Amino acid sequence: MANVVVVGAQWGDEGKGKIVDWLSERADVICRFQGGHNAGHTLVVDGKVYKLHALPSGVVRGGKLSVIGNGVVLDPWHLLQEIDTIRAQGVEITPETLMIAENTPLILPIHGELDRAREEAASKGTKIGTTGRGIGPAYEDKVGRRSVRVADLADQATLEARVDRALQHHDPLRRGLGVPPVDRDALLAQLSEVAGQILPFAAPVWKVLNEKRKAGRRILFEGAQGALLDIDFGTYPFVTSSNVISGQAATGVGLGPGAIDYVLGIVKAYTTRVGEGPFPTELDDADGQRLGERGHEFGTTTGRKRRCGWFDACLVRQTCATSGVNGISLTKLDVLDGFETLKICVGYELDGKRYDYLPTASEEQGRCTPIYEEVPGWSQSTEGARSWVDLPAEAIKYVRRIEELIECPVALLSTSPERDDTILVTDPFAD
Repeated sequence: MANVVVVGAQWGDEGKGKIVDWLSERADVICRFQGGHNAGHTLVVDGKVYKLHALPSGVVRGGKLSVIGNGVVLDPWHLLQEIDTIRAQGVEITPETLMIAENTPLILPIHGELDRAREEAASKGTKIGTTGRGIGPAYEDKVGRRSVRVADLADQATLEARVDRALQHHDPLRRGLGVPPVDRDALLAQLSEVAGQILPFAAPVWKVLNEKRKAGRRILFEGAQGALLDIDFGTYPFVTSSNVISGQAATGVGLGPGAIDYVLGIVKAYTTRVGEGPFPTELDDADGQRLGERGHEFGTTTGRKRRCGWFDACLVRQTCATSGVNGISLTKLDVLDGFETLKICVGYELDGKRYDYLPTASEEQGRCTPIYEEVPGWSQSTEGARSWVDLPAEAIKYVRRIEELIECPVALLSTSPERDDTILVTDPFAD
């Protein structure tokens, strides 16, 4: 049986939630392998809207095992609140349906405080545009070997030792930022209180997933954010704090690279970005406003307005390469309905030189001018289309041109937020 990794191939917000939900019907296990609750997935199932941030998208599907892997940083208080919200919508979540890796690092209140203090202290032009939820500082503690992990909640002596080690690092930082020192006893009390609610979900995920794989179960790996926010291959430093690309899927749950059979890249039919950083095809005009309004481009997590622009084939070709994408799911095609002319970025110009990729240096990224190819738009509606015959000829030509430019085929085509408004070209789970 095939195991599938789903990655965002732009700056996030590509519609991964719907596609993961659509694919989860074919999967036995759905795993989150990186990120935190700074990214959000919106699912629309039978007219009911679910907004997920920490929980894997598979939780809304009965009979599936949902997994939060060790590559994630987890805010236990947010997770419990999210579980309560989803349960109130009629979804059953138990230790039999949700599993958290024992070696998952926790996001503590001190991480969010540090995140926000740093952003407030940053001068104009140096702000990263983080959500302030503590994801970056939590990953820093993981790499610095001072994390409190899920397994540590089971033993008070170990928990105190982990907290003391973390505070040796955090208190001097807080002093430098003018923030009061951490109340150690209050933090330990918070962790002790939450331990009994989190530990029932804890398990050796690496072992469970290896057994599932040997038994021929289909595993779906779900990433957060998008590949252009990858800590190594994104628009650094305006990136997230983890690896987003598909290679992280195996490491983030405890499987070997041979466990990945198919990589599906989620690609929006235009381009959006939330927060700071370069964006070569950004539109600050009526077309950009129209894309934002028609696409309802506001962040699921923050509510921040997304920046909008034309489709950037160079960037998507680049992310398809770094994630080894086998096929893409093209989403939000219906947002382009009614445009007389569409533009696709096919290269950049910088200091008189043409590039077919985005340069690595952030200073150069900010000065790249897009080179556009214009293609005809279409007047007919594509919303809700479920087969190629339902699409106007110009829309099909647009899709085919994207395939040529990014050098990767379309496997799925999404024409509305509803899960069934999807055209299947290639089933990623096919043997």
